[in-house]
Amino acid sequence: MDATHAGGATIVALDPAPAALTADQKRAIAAATLGTVVEWTDWLIYATFAPLIAAQFFPPGDPVASLLSTFAIFAVGFVMRPIGGAVLGAFADRYGRKRGLTLSISLMALASCVIGLCPGYASIGILAPAILILARLIQGFSAGGEFGSASAFLIESAPPNRRAFAGSWQHLAINAGVLVASCLGFALTFVADDRGMSDWGWRIGFIVAGCMGFITLWIRNAVRETEVFERRAATRTLVRHPFRALIRDHQGAALRVIGIAMAGNLVNYIWMVSYPSYVHITTGMPLRQSFVASIVSVGASLLVIPFVGLLADRIGRRPVLITFAFGSALYAWPSLMLITNDLPSAIVIETIALVLSSGFAATCAAVMAEQFPSEIRATGVALPYAISVTLFGGTAPYIVTAMKGWGYGDMIWLYVAAVCIIGGFVYVGMRETKGEVLR
Repeated sequence: MDATHAGGATIVALDPAPAALTADQKRAIAAATLGTVVEWTDWLIYATFAPLIAAQFFPPGDPVASLLSTFAIFAVGFVMRPIGGAVLGAFADRYGRKRGLTLSISLMALASCVIGLCPGYASIGILAPAILILARLIQGFSAGGEFGSASAFLIESAPPNRRAFAGSWQHLAINAGVLVASCLGFALTFVADDRGMSDWGWRIGFIVAGCMGFITLWIRNAVRETEVFERRAATRTLVRHPFRALIRDHQGAALRVIGIAMAGNLVNYIWMVSYPSYVHITTGMPLRQSFVASIVSVGASLLVIPFVGLLADRIGRRPVLITFAFGSALYAWPSLMLITNDLPSAIVIETIALVLSSGFAATCAAVMAEQFPSEIRATGVALPYAISVTLFGGTAPYIVTAMKGWGYGDMIWLYVAAVCIIGGFVYVGMRETKGEVLR
């Protein structure tokens, strides 16, 4: 083994001998994955029911203006994500990944129940959107810390030559959360008609998602802390102020994570979060059919992501990420300009987009975690990733809806392609981290 130093972290190049996951490692991955599924179901179900929420929480009038207001609150939730990344990431670095994960899921579930039970504008007036904003701020705070804590937990629970595979379950869980949210929306369309969905059906979705969050608490409590963190705690080598250490000693790595995440966040939020509403508004496709398209395509991505993670462990992170970025840039025009109200074509278009984005989904957790030493790993991933999500993910539904409302819907693909090309050059310029273990 050869030891080198980079960015303040000791890196050990390992022999390429394969190592299978142990039973404890599999349980840890399963617990983190299931918790993240529920966490992101709670977070993303807001966008799934955005058109229905708009009618309940804002004054009647222009439906486009109400939908823009709803997506603006969706974006407001992202304002808290960097704060949550800094606070909850530092909490996980100081007190353990497991404690960080249980705290984040508790906050997310509570806020979902509040949204589901909150009276509408017709009942309490301006208090309705105010409560909605507060609940989304709490959810944004929670989601900001979840990704860093879960990524650190997954990566530290895997053997070095299976890090990309283990980390791929982080984004698989996020995609699965989208799938669960879409399935909830689809199932509710059979329980309630359009009037019922607008009045009370969407509330059931939030309450169910919130209750699922509380149920998963015992699952995360059943697994042990990572050995990496326990070793640092035992030797008293934990950093007292992880956020300060990140800003002082690892600015380059933090900026690199923002660049690594920008294209993936934009593509994922356009195709997995706003797609049902986008197709419904753009083509007039019934909401039930747009949910079907989302369910099928996201389900296909769940089958692909782990195998792409295995590929990244074999050939490296950079080739997979570069293929994702430039492939997505080339696909931006056909994917956004050829959408029709034909269900089979909508399924094919979105499935191709999500298969391309699996290159990012399968590698991002590993490659970002590999930028930092373990004493600041959760903070190092959570904060810059949250900033990237805020800038390129949280604004995506609003930008897409606004551009269409202003008559520039045919220009959306240029924005997507430009961000993907910039992200591609970030991947070209970064070092390969396959086969390296951060201390």
